[in-house]
Amino acid sequence: MPPYNAGISPLYPDLRERAAELPSLPGVYLYKDEHGTVLYVGKAKNLRNRVRSYFNEDRLNDTKTGTLIHTARQIDYIHVDNEKEALALENNLIKQWKPRFNILLRDDKTYPYIKLTGEKYPRVYVTRRLKKDGSTYYGPYFPGNLAYRIVNLIHRSFKVPSCKVDLTKKHSHACLEFHIHRCHGPCVEGLVTDERYAEAARDTRLFLEGRHKDLSALLKTRIEAASAAMRYEEAAALHELQRTVEEVSEKQKMATAEGDDTDIFAYYAELPLVAVNLFHLRGGHIVDRREFYWEDQHELDAPEFFSSLIKQLYLNEPYVPAIIHVPVEFEDRDVLEEALSERRGRKVEIHTPQRGSKKAMLSLVESNARHSFEQRFRVLKPSSDAIQQALADALNLETAPSRIECFDISHIQGTDKVASMVVWEDGKMKKSDYRKFIIRTVEGNNDFASMAEVITRRYGRLKEEGSKFPGLVFVDGGLGQLHAAAAALEELGITDQPLASIAKREEWIYVYGQEDEPVILDKFSPVLHLVQQVRDEAHRFAVTFHRTRRNQSRLKGELALIPGIGDKTSTKLLREFGSFERVKQASEDDLAAHVGRGAARKLRAALHRQME
Repeated sequence: MPPYNAGISPLYPDLRERAAELPSLPGVYLYKDEHGTVLYVGKAKNLRNRVRSYFNEDRLNDTKTGTLIHTARQIDYIHVDNEKEALALENNLIKQWKPRFNILLRDDKTYPYIKLTGEKYPRVYVTRRLKKDGSTYYGPYFPGNLAYRIVNLIHRSFKVPSCKVDLTKKHSHACLEFHIHRCHGPCVEGLVTDERYAEAARDTRLFLEGRHKDLSALLKTRIEAASAAMRYEEAAALHELQRTVEEVSEKQKMATAEGDDTDIFAYYAELPLVAVNLFHLRGGHIVDRREFYWEDQHELDAPEFFSSLIKQLYLNEPYVPAIIHVPVEFEDRDVLEEALSERRGRKVEIHTPQRGSKKAMLSLVESNARHSFEQRFRVLKPSSDAIQQALADALNLETAPSRIECFDISHIQGTDKVASMVVWEDGKMKKSDYRKFIIRTVEGNNDFASMAEVITRRYGRLKEEGSKFPGLVFVDGGLGQLHAAAAALEELGITDQPLASIAKREEWIYVYGQEDEPVILDKFSPVLHLVQQVRDEAHRFAVTFHRTRRNQSRLKGELALIPGIGDKTSTKLLREFGSFERVKQASEDDLAAHVGRGAARKLRAALHRQME
């Protein structure tokens, strides 16, 4: 049944009449304002009873409910067959409309998955966003670096890469990954047959699906065939791979025997600020922690809060744990258990522990939630290791960067073009490693070409010297600057350097290779604060250098007009006095101390004539 439009009315008694007209059936109801904007989405086993309950005196005295009813002008509904369907529809509509009276999930960290692409030559990537792009996704993995360890194992064992090379066309030579035996080299004609690569992709799929027994049997058959054909080196490599697969399988069996997968929630609040911690237990051990924050919860209905949070976290996810522990009971727990059990394919239980070791674990998570609150909202400085790991999680980096190099371009309408590089290392700015660049090859106002020049000069030199590269390169700007930097690195043959940019207006972070998924952090995020700090320092350093260059240009231009004052003398004056104004104010004796009495006399005479 399509939603019924109740029309616009400024008085909530009309809404009460509308509530009485709703059917006594399961469904989803929507409160809307006078412009039709969705204010709140809820689900009900009985639409009429649930919506009429909003007009009880006790609920109208509640600030949140009272404000909702006084703001709303319409009540619409969608009837569904049962409460489980209502649960799913409610969750989808909340994600679609983001109503301001609902609890909305905000998260700096998402689950890592492994993505196996559906290309002719499939590749594997670690990603934190699921898309309908024909790829197959496996996970999530806890802790986050487990996904990277598995992908590295795939590189070494199955030689299926994670590169960004265009495999729709052939290339003249293979990259380093092929030469160190981590890729079959499908980008170069003749290095691998289509059949051999397809076999490697099938093996990878079986491995990621956990079908280790099937994969081991296939490998055994290939070992026997290779041995029979006296390809002993190939047989030995296959035997090593089979042993690796069996070891991974045995470890997973041991973890499963140690206990069910469990997620534990707890919170700490000083309204309107709320911090929630989620601990992941896998095989009886804590393997990861996740944090959530809200700044707008002026009232907190804990049962509704956790009901909404669990729906948004699990209902559309491919993985659901066997057990979920929450700090409070909530009304629709039974139907949510049933819906999650169907999604998982096995029973899911939601509990509120009251005693024993489970209660103790809930208390531990609660203590961590309080600590997270302090770190986030009381602006306590996180440790260097913590901020590095948070940065890696937020930007989907393989390793936590201990060193960041950030670049910015500065000029005025294409003149006196310069660039800066600033360095953040182990929790603080490292000024001794700052660098200044004068743009040499770019004509006019072209920031992209200027950025490419600077990146080429910096990392070309590091490559030539064999020096260590930073954990992350940041460029100030949007996608244009990011792609210019990436193209420069690729031209140097550097294909594995983590690279990102930050756009000033939106403060969105673009990570190279994930440009269609910009990282959007909230204003309290310590990761955003770090990125802004480094970006702003790069901008300050570039602007200061540009200002100095501009003053130098002006001074040299003015001095060039004075007979007898050459470039060498101008450079000395510039170095000592810094600006043309200070040169004009200097006495003849001050000038003579640096450029000689004769030049000082000529200079003072010329400056005196200019001032007449």
